Amino acid sequence: MNKLTSSALTALLLGLSAGCLHAQSSCSSDGQPRPAALLERFINADCEACWSDSHSPQPAAGELALDWIVPAARGDDAPLSAAATRDALARLQALRRAVPAKSDSARHQVGRGARELRVAHGLAFNGYIGTSIELKPGSGGPWQAWLLLVETIPAGSEGTPVARNLVRNALQPAWDGGYALSKQELQRLFESRPMSIPEGAKPARLRVVGWVEDARGRIRAIAQSRCQAPGPKG
Repeated sequence: MNKLTSSALTALLLGLSAGCLHAQSSCSSDGQPRPAALLERFINADCEACWSDSHSPQPAAGELALDWIVPAARGDDAPLSAAATRDALARLQALRRAVPAKSDSARHQVGRGARELRVAHGLAFNGYIGTSIELKPGSGGPWQAWLLLVETIPAGSEGTPVARNLVRNALQPAWDGGYALSKQELQRLFESRPMSIPEGAKPARLRVVGWVEDARGRIRAIAQSRCQAPGPKG
């Protein structure tokens, strides 16, 4: 998808949302609790038993849990291949971790001097959903940002005895200092993109999670969206 097409599609998706959200809901991190820590659970697509393990690591108070399904050597023959994503490999590489034979987990605390981060998403449309992430102010850095499309799966459904936030898609905005930023961009780092909805994902359970890391890989802010019902008409 070229940049013009991507921008046009995002504008369409967010535009549709702006017109519909008044009647339905608002989906952003505004007013939501800020996670103080992140738990990432990685499951090899070959390990179906790992997905159904009731002893999977659980998030502590104030901690957000995310679930990545890592592509397996068996490819499409792996039992969890339908939910596997190559983004999981990119995340493991960023963490300098090997692909787990079965499962693995990593915990991260939000560093001091947390930044103001906002994420939002629109309505699902034609297999896509408009997403955005914004860091204000954007000065300092360089920053590495992650924006994830996740499917929130309640405990007791889809074969999992524990609640999961399954990563369905991911992007990494180019905030790494690899190009010159204008004064306005330094005050507001912003990215909006359409994300494709993988086959099998349920749009009603999708939301976005984002965070930013400093040059040492420390998470400095995490934000997650929630869809809120509109208030009563005055």
